[in-house]
Amino acid sequence: MDESALHDQIEKMRAESGGTAIGVHVFDYETDRAFAHESDRWFHAASTMKVAVLLALFHAANQKRVRLEDRLHVRNRFRSIADHSIYRVHRDRDADSAVHRRVGRSMKLIELAEPMITHSSNLATNLLLEFLTPEFVRATLAEAGVEGVHVVRGVEDNVAFERGLNNTLTARGLVQLLGLLREDRLVPEPARRRMLEILFAQEFNSMIPSLLPVSTQVAHKTGEISTCTHDAGLVLLPGRRPYAVAILTEHPPGLDGTQKTVARVSRLVYEFITA
Repeated sequence: MDESALHDQIEKMRAESGGTAIGVHVFDYETDRAFAHESDRWFHAASTMKVAVLLALFHAANQKRVRLEDRLHVRNRFRSIADHSIYRVHRDRDADSAVHRRVGRSMKLIELAEPMITHSSNLATNLLLEFLTPEFVRATLAEAGVEGVHVVRGVEDNVAFERGLNNTLTARGLVQLLGLLREDRLVPEPARRRMLEILFAQEFNSMIPSLLPVSTQVAHKTGEISTCTHDAGLVLLPGRRPYAVAILTEHPPGLDGTQKTVARVSRLVYEFITA
């Protein structure tokens, strides 16, 4: 499949999926080839922004600001960036309940980072983001030259959401962010390897990995809200360097098959890369 055919297939899929917007960016480390389809369109980040929090945590550890073994008090009480009102992460809407069971006790920073990615724990995310601060996350991304990823608040800050104060990103920005897991620009190789191990342990695998060969390994992070379905990661095929891919979609609330759309785009990208 050539580049023109891939554009056409994505556009066909977009038209068939009831008005879904699709942003895709790909960079292949084997050939240095890139592909972009609406890759500078801004989307609500959903949980894909958790990769930026993970990177900022390891950057802080590399700078000796913190240690990954440091402990943080676990509580479920946060202030909205919109009006400083109190909000909490709803346990029944969180994909992970283990951190909720630790409220009132403490957990190591690394113990929060792992479920933030593997189970997409919203409570762990908010605890780490409040500890690090969104300003530090943004400064980390700026230092690394990552554009197209904007982190301003924690998860489930509904007052901020209603006022349009959201974490946003582009497919190109996510691929730049993923590139920091391979490039020796921000954190050393042992830290990059540990972050990749966490991303490889991602438990939600119905999108990028689902239609790829069984020998494929994917270090990735998904993100879903009522109007967005995303996945982004590094795809490792046997005998070659990986490729980075971000697939972002925006759609009407309640639309069926959104994960399948991302999976089908992932398969098209795989066929493009391996052609």
